[in-house]
Amino acid sequence: MRLAIVSTYPPSRGSLNEYAYYFVEHLRRKLEIDEVILLTDDLPDGASYPQAPDRVRILPSWRFGAMNNALRIRQTVEQIKPDAVLFNMQFATFGDKRIPGALGLTAPMLIKQMEIPVIVLLHNIMETIDLSKAGFGGNPLMEHITRLAGDLFTRMLLSADMVAVTIPKYVELLEAKYKARNVMLAPHGAFEDAPPPSIDLHPEVLRIMTFGKFGTYKRVEVLIDAFQLLRDHLPDTSMELVIAGTDSPNATGYLEQVRTRYAAMPNIVYTGYVAESDVARIFSEATIVVFPYNSTTGSSGVLHQTGNYARPAVLPNLGDFAELIQEEGYTGEFFAPENAVSLAAAIRRYWENPDKRRQDAMQNYLSSVGIPISEVVDWYLLHLEPLLQARVEQPAKEKPQWT
Repeated sequence: MRLAIVSTYPPSRGSLNEYAYYFVEHLRRKLEIDEVILLTDDLPDGASYPQAPDRVRILPSWRFGAMNNALRIRQTVEQIKPDAVLFNMQFATFGDKRIPGALGLTAPMLIKQMEIPVIVLLHNIMETIDLSKAGFGGNPLMEHITRLAGDLFTRMLLSADMVAVTIPKYVELLEAKYKARNVMLAPHGAFEDAPPPSIDLHPEVLRIMTFGKFGTYKRVEVLIDAFQLLRDHLPDTSMELVIAGTDSPNATGYLEQVRTRYAAMPNIVYTGYVAESDVARIFSEATIVVFPYNSTTGSSGVLHQTGNYARPAVLPNLGDFAELIQEEGYTGEFFAPENAVSLAAAIRRYWENPDKRRQDAMQNYLSSVGIPISEVVDWYLLHLEPLLQARVEQPAKEKPQWT
């Protein structure tokens, strides 16, 4: 099988790049796969993708924010002629503005029209996105129009042979609202097959870490304010706040503004972009991983990584996190979103109870490794098989008879 995957991929800083990295790493090892062709986004001038691993080809085929992404992707698929195409995406994959972002979502439909099997792995759905907090807010009329457009483009995405989502509620919503019969619940999977790292019950430094792309629904001000409260109430405790990651594509310049605003506060580390080779170290050095979110837009890859590296999590009590925790067995200390006092109290509860830190970290680890991503890849290959078989058995279209 020659499988094309439309996705971001390291060193691209677009969302879902980490998921694609691990998915492709395991996919290329499967005996059924002859070649994985990655249709990635264009990197900034001067940057380039590294040499692809064995049986992987990288073809930059679209650009974040461009208007013609769907057409470029279709043209590339016409040239490479893969057996099937898988989209690893969410609603803002192709742009941070309404029109280019929406036009990019037509790509699966255009590929489907070529009679090539198409699977869409959709990490969020429009019905659960808080538009204002996700960077697509505006006046009420524009939000209403955006919702209507979201319904239209969701129907286009549902034209794929199969749409996979990772949260049960998403299956229910899509089936109820759109009468979809091609939506399936897919496991998210653990990123790495590794034994749990050791959990230091009495670290000398309380190292609080947050990881992601910030500036829309992931905002660090509340975490920095909570960090200051902890410093005031635990003056004898050595502590450090690590903000690991970059701006969201929808919030360019956000972290630099934060750095300027809190320039006088000591012991805050801004790592910038974290290369894939450094992810394990960043998580393993953390005492606690915090999710300073005021909304969610789908299943959290960072939560799966937190479990994978056996770390306790401090989570906002809202939305899809509660659903994910209930369905997949994660746990953590909860806080009221956008409430620094509540967040500081949740971190302090963990810091003062090392036994609970260890217990919750191990529960998160066991939940994350329940289904390794190597088995998730098998799940997709299993569902691709009948699609490919149907394509082979499809009778050839009759040619017109001329007399």
